[in-house]
Amino acid sequence: MSKLNLANVYWQENNKPTLWSFWDVAAYHTGNMELYKLTRNEAYRNYSEAWAVHNEWKGAKSDNKAEWKYSYGEKDDYVLFGDWQTCFQTYIDLYNLDPKPYKIARAIEVMEYQMSTPNNDYWWWADGLYMVMPVMTKMYKLTGDELYLDKMYSYLQYADSIMYDKKEALYYRDAKYVYPKHKSENGKKDFWARGDGWVFAGLAKVLQDLPKDHQHYDFYVQRYQDMAEAIAKCQQKEGYWTRSMLDPNHAPGPEASGTAFFTYGFLWGINNGLLAEKKYIPIAKSGWRFLSETALQEDGRVGYIQPIGEKAIPGQVVDAQSTASFGVGAFLLAGSEMYRYLNQ
Repeated sequence: MSKLNLANVYWQENNKPTLWSFWDVAAYHTGNMELYKLTRNEAYRNYSEAWAVHNEWKGAKSDNKAEWKYSYGEKDDYVLFGDWQTCFQTYIDLYNLDPKPYKIARAIEVMEYQMSTPNNDYWWWADGLYMVMPVMTKMYKLTGDELYLDKMYSYLQYADSIMYDKKEALYYRDAKYVYPKHKSENGKKDFWARGDGWVFAGLAKVLQDLPKDHQHYDFYVQRYQDMAEAIAKCQQKEGYWTRSMLDPNHAPGPEASGTAFFTYGFLWGINNGLLAEKKYIPIAKSGWRFLSETALQEDGRVGYIQPIGEKAIPGQVVDAQSTASFGVGAFLLAGSEMYRYLNQ
């Protein structure tokens, strides 16, 4: 726990909560809220609350539904783009701690509008599965509206059709990277670690909230278990995963954000009886050892986080100084599950 607090205090002391509600910052808050659940440290909760207030409990802020878009966009009219919806996970968590309707009003407005459209191609990049799938299950728990689960499944079927490789049980980052149209430096399939980390962690979050008697529950469990097996095979002996999972020489060396999301996914599955402890705990412990002993610096900085991007880049420097909000969030998620494992 001391390492988790060290990392989180360092982040909060060096970054004001008054940052935008886009995915990179929002992903940090998913980790902060997970650590809050364990520690009940009100400073952590207050930090996320201040962030939510700063952003008016919204993602992208446009009120003109006719202009709402969901291709890539960082402006206020990209309301339906999943990177602007990640924040709803934390707003819902904060609402559940202190139910005031204004905290979830925008989440309800946006997600209900999106579900009222006939479109199902909202999730066209792997990251989106972490950004929004848990929003759908959290909204279902909040409202009891089955449509959230129906639409989640429909949107995922579309995502699978363009970027899931059944043979490898892994996701390409998006349709641009599908083999053989795109290959790694050495002619291999190029699966980006953080991209698959987003999906694996997203599935763990979905399975936390999805009713076990739901018609597609077994589908999600199977996908999660298939990914676990595939991810485990390409862990490096030092505990980390390389940025291009099946071609370690494409962009060699450690990377902490993908490693942290994978470690979180394995530990959550072990803790919740969906992954075999005997098989996967050595992998999870090795991942956590890298994260807590190499990636975490003495001052609390979490290093070795690949900067914002969408692929493994040959020659890109990722070292002890490389840190970023979303990677810290992933570190907190992984560490929170390791704490739970050790205290079971």
